[in-house]
Amino acid sequence: MSKIAVLTSGGDSPGMNAAVTAIARCANMLGMSLVGVDRGFNGLLGKNPEKDFIDMSLENALDIADMAGTQLRTARCLEFKQPEVQAKAAQLLRDLDVRGLIVIGGDGSFHGAQALCHHGMPCVGIPGTIDNDLAYTGMTLGYDTAVNVCVDAVRNIRATSRSHDRPHVVEVMGRHCGDIALQTAMATGSEIVICPEGKRWTVDSIARRLQSQIDQGNYRTTIVVAEGSWEEMAPFDVYEFLRPYGKQVFKGEPMTALRFASILKRKCKMPDGSYPEVRSTVVGYTQRGARPTARDAAFAFEAGVRAVDLLNRGIGNRVIGRKNGKVFDEDIDKALRARRPFDRMMYNVINAI
Repeated sequence: MSKIAVLTSGGDSPGMNAAVTAIARCANMLGMSLVGVDRGFNGLLGKNPEKDFIDMSLENALDIADMAGTQLRTARCLEFKQPEVQAKAAQLLRDLDVRGLIVIGGDGSFHGAQALCHHGMPCVGIPGTIDNDLAYTGMTLGYDTAVNVCVDAVRNIRATSRSHDRPHVVEVMGRHCGDIALQTAMATGSEIVICPEGKRWTVDSIARRLQSQIDQGNYRTTIVVAEGSWEEMAPFDVYEFLRPYGKQVFKGEPMTALRFASILKRKCKMPDGSYPEVRSTVVGYTQRGARPTARDAAFAFEAGVRAVDLLNRGIGNRVIGRKNGKVFDEDIDKALRARRPFDRMMYNVINAI
């Protein structure tokens, strides 16, 4: 192929820029032109072609490898779910002499790439999502960085928790996947972890675990919660519980880390009969906006090179993955059908004490 394109889609993840740099370097070595598509699949709608397609020469690609975020920017694109929009996008790429596309993103991005393949545009996907929620691969781009950010945060929090004898609720990312929370808890010695996979967990069950820790003399318990876990929580009326304590909360408002900490505080007792000072922290966007770890950056490089090589050999409809330390590629249809296992043993051991 003489000309290929690359886009980043969905939530940004550390290592996206490193992957684009690797793609540019490999394309340059093979004598291929590279086009960067601005703002994910939105750039394929043909609304502003003068700005949506960027020449990704080595001059403007080499210096972004260690940058956080994505230089090509990203955005969600609901319009792209329409078959007629997908067909138009594939034709737009062909009109620009683009003969293959590399999509860096998560599950939704891969479905977009799959649709373009069905419309005759060869695509290769690189798994760029911190959640690690793509089942076919053991590692997604940005996951290692996100876990390391959370581990650093929890270690710092636990130091203060020990100093003041305060339990702490730490919310990390992971919409439908608890891998970040689970790995963080494992790496930091946290005593309680809550993941979306722990279906229909209850506030009272966590309060009982926290009270058990206090009864054993552990006054600085860390509770790591994946953000998607609130959706799997058994019904609990936050308003009715907190209102008598004078807390500002309105009917129908959802559970949050701050409210959860406030509820746990009032459901538990210290040995002297007082409430434990349960505090909360949401790690938030720092997980996405960090510079990639060496592991993520190296994976990005290998994945980018493999993606270009596949397209150069006329092979599309593939996604890149990593298992047992090795990078591999797999059929995109098969990859999207895979079901992700959850490490129930680790989950149970963390929550057993």
